[in-house]
Amino acid sequence: MKRIIAIIINNDIGLYNFRKELLEQLLRKKYKVHLLLPNGERIADLKAMGCIFHEISIDRRGTNPFQDLKLLFAMKKLLMRVKPDVVLTYTIKPNIYGGIAARMLRIPYIANITGLGSALENRGILRFITIRLYRFALKKADCVFCQNKENFKFIKKNRMVFGKIRRLPGSGVNLQHFSFCEYPEERTNQSEEIKFAFVSRVMKEKGINEFLKAAAILKQKYPKTEFHICGFCEEEFENKLKQMQEDKIIIYHGMVQDIREVVKKMHCVVLPSYHEGMSNALLEAAAMGRPLIASDIPGCRECINNWKSGFLVPVKNAEKLTEAMEQFLAMPYVQKKQMGMESRIWAKRFFDRKRVVDAYFEEIEHRKI
Repeated sequence: MKRIIAIIINNDIGLYNFRKELLEQLLRKKYKVHLLLPNGERIADLKAMGCIFHEISIDRRGTNPFQDLKLLFAMKKLLMRVKPDVVLTYTIKPNIYGGIAARMLRIPYIANITGLGSALENRGILRFITIRLYRFALKKADCVFCQNKENFKFIKKNRMVFGKIRRLPGSGVNLQHFSFCEYPEERTNQSEEIKFAFVSRVMKEKGINEFLKAAAILKQKYPKTEFHICGFCEEEFENKLKQMQEDKIIIYHGMVQDIREVVKKMHCVVLPSYHEGMSNALLEAAAMGRPLIASDIPGCRECINNWKSGFLVPVKNAEKLTEAMEQFLAMPYVQKKQMGMESRIWAKRFFDRKRVVDAYFEEIEHRKI
């Protein structure tokens, strides 16, 4: 009989974009793959691959304990119906409530802490509760993956995991899909004709305020420079982006189906994020051969060979971000191009997604879960 894998995650786009290769490998090896997650635009694609979809409602930011208890029992009920041989969980609520449900049913499970997020990084009652929920949920986990060295240290220091814990290179990057693209040609020897891109969800924690401040300052000094933004926009920033686009300071693309089509036209990708597990946007841009400018924080700094493939800047510091972007503008074209080549080398050396898939199969198959 086919072995059954259940995957619990909060978002279909992240599952398809960053874990598609794992799903393909599981299906090739004749596993039955059941997905427990909210409905979304990529569900049809996931079903077409051969996955079996079970809809479950997950409020990613909600803190209502009654809703969370309802989520726990919904997960438990689905797992009882699916009867998986192993459960894989990703992101905070699936890790906690999926982990508890798997533990209650005595099903082997593997969790992936994709990032600590504000709940754990900011001190207070929410952090206290979240750490203890993680301890309870992951106590019987067969393996827990995390995505950067600082997260690994935090998890160990706060005794969130008592069993096996392994560090992955984030979600890795598909080096074939995000293949190297030739650097955009220099136009008429005018170095300020440079295109920067912010590729992320448009929200405070991703550093959008700092990027917009830098764009406004630099656009006045270098009118031909372009500042592109790609990603879903949180409601609080909709009016601001609309106004800045009308003022011709930024170009907002919204959600982009194939980000490669935008990145290949860019000279530099910028992410002044406040916290990351491991930035997929930076890894994808690096794999395509683009220089990077990002916050000097865990989950961003690993993506950059500082001063060779890009620049790291202090977090929450619009002034230093502006300086780094202006420094990039002043660099000779050949140096910008070399930086892009160094990005591709860095991505190939450390972030091939095959390493992530292999690690999962080591835990699923070699340990005979």
